[in-house]
Amino acid sequence: MKAKSLSMIVGAACCAMMISCAQQVQNTKSEKLTVGNPYLPLWEHIPDGEPYVFDDPDNPGKQRVYIYGSHDDLISAYCGRDQVVWSAPVEDLSQWRYDGEILVVDKNAKGEPFDSAGTADVLYAPDVTLVTDSTGKKTYYLFPNDQTGFRNGLIAKSDRPDGPFEVCNWKDDDPNQVTGIYGFDPAVFVDDDGKIYGYWGFGHCNAAEIDPATMCTVKPGTKMVDGMIGGFEEPNGGDFRFFEASSIRKIKDKYVFIYSRFTKDGEFGLPTSNYTLAYCYSDQPLGPWTYGGTIIDGRGREINEQGDTIASAVPDGNTHGSICEINGQWYVFYHRQTGTDEYARQAMVAPITVKVKEGKGGWVDISEGEYNSEGFALNGLDPFERHSAGIACWLTGPKPSIHEWPNNTFFGSYVEASYGGEEGMTKEEAIASKAKYDAPYDLRYNTNRVVNNTDGSIVGYKYFNFDEDALDEDENLMLVVNLIPEGIDGTIEVWMDRPWESQGGKQIGKTELKADMDKTVWKAAIGISKEAQENWLAGKHAIFFVFKSDTKDKSLCTLLDLVFTFDE
Repeated sequence: MKAKSLSMIVGAACCAMMISCAQQVQNTKSEKLTVGNPYLPLWEHIPDGEPYVFDDPDNPGKQRVYIYGSHDDLISAYCGRDQVVWSAPVEDLSQWRYDGEILVVDKNAKGEPFDSAGTADVLYAPDVTLVTDSTGKKTYYLFPNDQTGFRNGLIAKSDRPDGPFEVCNWKDDDPNQVTGIYGFDPAVFVDDDGKIYGYWGFGHCNAAEIDPATMCTVKPGTKMVDGMIGGFEEPNGGDFRFFEASSIRKIKDKYVFIYSRFTKDGEFGLPTSNYTLAYCYSDQPLGPWTYGGTIIDGRGREINEQGDTIASAVPDGNTHGSICEINGQWYVFYHRQTGTDEYARQAMVAPITVKVKEGKGGWVDISEGEYNSEGFALNGLDPFERHSAGIACWLTGPKPSIHEWPNNTFFGSYVEASYGGEEGMTKEEAIASKAKYDAPYDLRYNTNRVVNNTDGSIVGYKYFNFDEDALDEDENLMLVVNLIPEGIDGTIEVWMDRPWESQGGKQIGKTELKADMDKTVWKAAIGISKEAQENWLAGKHAIFFVFKSDTKDKSLCTLLDLVFTFDE
């Protein structure tokens, strides 16, 4: 469908300095939507991501970051019946590659289907660990949280980090069952001395030293630790308030346990939520543990114009992830919710700092990551490359959204779930379509729409980095937004840094929407004020869209994508 110029409709308003006018816009750098945050293609739904740096088996001397997670493709339920892996070279974290399906559990130990329909097990959050034997041979073990009752403790192994993995703990006396102690959200860790430890639990945290001969049973002569840290509903919960999502890392001489934590009601100025990742640390792999704090809050905590703490993103949900050091920089990996329920989650990342005081009684200090749009682009996204509207990290409405598990009710802007199909496809058809794998970041597939942009809604992006030399142009700076009008009179204001003047924000552009505009794709060319171009924008800044209309509770438009450019 051919895009029209929004400025043709609003030309009569051009006398206002920052209203869009009819202007010819230059071609952008690329017809692809570049990598932001989420960092995987926006049609791919990989929650519960465990990041690991492993040697690249196909390029000796090189390393890649591998993401192991669930696969949300059931549409109306968590996760899926397969697990896949994505990876990127450590030297370029914008080049993520689909490495394929690594595990499907649809047959028993004899290779027979479990049922006449050949139904595969639903697999929840996995972990991976590497065992290297005395000869140097590497074996990768995958620990999926198999949701079939008698296969919960299933494990699989491979000689490559990208699989495929094969189940390796079938019971000798029953081809349909597996042996082992792992429960919900297992995490498994090989220590420097070769000892192996496992962690799991849902509301109640368990851990044990693992028998290396089986990789799934308690080591003979040791006992399981029942209640390693306090659960959120347990009398000894304290500040730990463990919910799920066990993950374990060793940093120098300290053991760091990362998990999903239920906040206390009123903590941080918000209602209780398990949409946070927290950590604790110890001198020993099984404790005792000291509570550390929050690593990431999926609600995107912010302060509004009245000084109140708000959720600038989805108000509640679940999260799961971990931390990883890549080229000397630490990151927290987690996931966010899209759509109106918890079944279309996307992989997210944020930079953090990690400090350790070594020695007995030392400590670990991990900074809280910021919920952002830039992901691995630590200096900010390039504003002159096209970006999907769906990488927005600030999405608020005229009143707070409501979470009633598993659904969210939005009164303002939110990110619509997408599955990378062609126009007219159902969700199921889009998931099944393979074309997107050949061009995962192509504009045809790699986009999330931002919908329900009602009066009082704010959509924000952190951050874009405006090169000072690039801004030093005679041409006027434009913000070109592809959008679909929805038959409502209103305006979209463009702000930088903050969406309110009282907090130091500056309005730098504005465009109008008219009720009689065709409900088709329009190219809104929003003029950016010359003062902003010459004096304010150089460097790293957040950009916000503020929606205003006399018509309440109806969406002004749907946002598709955006790019800064210059008129000719």
